[in-house]
Amino acid sequence: MLKGIDNRLNAEVLACLRAMGHGDVLIVADTNFPSDSVARATVTGQLLRMENLTAAEAVQAILSVLPLDTFVDDFAGRMEIVGDPTSIPPVQAEVQAEIDRAEGRPRPMTSIERFAFYDMARQSYAVIQTGERRFYGCFMFRKGVIPPEA
Repeated sequence: MLKGIDNRLNAEVLACLRAMGHGDVLIVADTNFPSDSVARATVTGQLLRMENLTAAEAVQAILSVLPLDTFVDDFAGRMEIVGDPTSIPPVQAEVQAEIDRAEGRPRPMTSIERFAFYDMARQSYAVIQTGERRFYGCFMFRKGVIPPEA
């Protein structure tokens, strides 16, 4: 255990989040997403796991250390529901609440079509699979920067 670090962040996830640079994309996926095969195509080339957590719990822990990009509109995204792209299921509303809490203001995620999400995931820096069993618990986060001390 480390002081000041959320204990839900394991060593592999922490190392990945630290290594990412500005603009790099992180995928947080549910248990149904083809995480292992998609992760093989990412920069890290291996699947990371936070499998004992819901999507919102994992995102809360991740956003405790990961700044989101403030220069782009697609700083975070959610996989669209097939046939109902504007619908926001509870799992996505919970993650949106964690984003808003971390940002200190409402900052809506973008919507990403299912197959476009798969393509983005393959080109991402890394994939983290959670224990989320609800459908459409798949999200994209773009790393931001930490400004210098004033």
